[in-house]
Amino acid sequence: MSESVPVRCPACRRERLYTVPSYPCVCGAPVTPAVDRRTAPTAVAHRAWDEEWIALRCTACGRRDQWPHPELGCPCGTVLRVPVAEGPADSSARSPADPPAEREQAPETTAPPTPTPRSAPAPAPAPAPAPAPERRVFRSVAIHTARDAVTATALYLGWLGYRGIRRADRRPTSGIGLAARGLLAQVDPSVRPASLRDVECLWLTAMTESSDCVYFSLAGYADDARAGADRLRVPLFVLDLTGAPQPVNAVADRLAARGG
Repeated sequence: MSESVPVRCPACRRERLYTVPSYPCVCGAPVTPAVDRRTAPTAVAHRAWDEEWIALRCTACGRRDQWPHPELGCPCGTVLRVPVAEGPADSSARSPADPPAEREQAPETTAPPTPTPRSAPAPAPAPAPAPAPERRVFRSVAIHTARDAVTATALYLGWLGYRGIRRADRRPTSGIGLAARGLLAQVDPSVRPASLRDVECLWLTAMTESSDCVYFSLAGYADDARAGADRLRVPLFVLDLTGAPQPVNAVADRLAARGG
C-alpha cells in the first residue's frame, strides 16, 4: 500500500499530504518510489525530459524500468517535484560474512546390499501443456493534468508490451509525442476533439520513420478523423479520467487484445 508523506511548498510554505504513486511492473507487482524525507521538494520552473523520469527496480522480479518522477500540484499554482531516494542495492549476491557451508562427511564404508531384481518402470505419461499465463490487469493513474494524460499513456503502452518509451524526437502538430521501439504515439490532452489533420500528420510522420502509430485523445475525435483513421489503419483511443484508454475503432480493439 502506498504511503502518505507531508510535503511543504517552498513558494507558499503550506504543507500538504502527498500519497506516493505505485507503478505496475510488467511482472504485475507494484513499484513504489521511496520519498527522500531529508530533501525538500523543488518547484518545477522548466521542463526537461531527463528530469521527468526516474529509474526504479522492481523488488519482485528485479527488472529496472523508467517511470514518471513524482510531482504534486500546490493550490498556489506551483508544481512540486518530490525528491526520491535511491533504492536499496541488490541483495541477491552472497555476503562475505555468510558462514561457509558445512563440509559433507564421507559415509562409513559398509558392504553394499545385494540388489534384488526389479522390473523396468512403466513409462511416465507425457505432462499436460501448461496453461497460458493470464494477462495482468492494467493499473493506471487518474488524469487531472496534461502530464497525467502522458503518464497514463506511457503506462498503457508499457502494458501493451512496448519498450524504450520516451519523448518523440519530432514535436507533433498538437499534444505530446511519445516514441517506443517501432511505434510513434500522440497524446492530445486538449478539450477539443482531434481532427482529421491531426491523425493524418501522425500517420505521415510514422511513415517517414517506418513505424506504427497510435493516437490517444482526451476529448475524442471528429467524425472525419475517425473515418480517416479507419482508412489509414491508425488505432484510436480515448482517455477517460481514470486513466484507462478505451479503443475507438476496430484496429484499436485488435491492438488492445493482442498487445504490441
